[in-house]
Amino acid sequence: MTIRILLAEDDAAMRHYLTRALQQAGYEVDAVDRGTAAVPLLQDGEYDLLLSDIVMPEMDGIELAQRCAQISPLTRVMFITGFAAVSLAMQDGRGQPARMLSKPFHLKALVTEIERLFAQDVPSLSY
Repeated sequence: MTIRILLAEDDAAMRHYLTRALQQAGYEVDAVDRGTAAVPLLQDGEYDLLLSDIVMPEMDGIELAQRCAQISPLTRVMFITGFAAVSLAMQDGRGQPARMLSKPFHLKALVTEIERLFAQDVPSLSY
């Protein structure tokens, strides 16, 4: 099963880099430059993960996560932020602690977090 990711990142260079890197890591990625552009995609598509910057024009990542929880309740949320002072006690729109990576981060750390997020979905084999 290929994990489908919706990336919402307003910085064009970061959005391009993350899209290419995540695709090379084996994920299917759709990318948008703002939260308001992500909402219709969440309504029309089935995404496993919303990977969102927190600070964006028109609709920030927090509001986008809240909308995602309403529109697509099975879509998981992970935040990326350039603001280290952002509280780690943030919630993901469903009242759960938010998964967050602070910029700059290494791509390996991002892939590891995504793998960790979906590892619980893999059924364990019992003999």
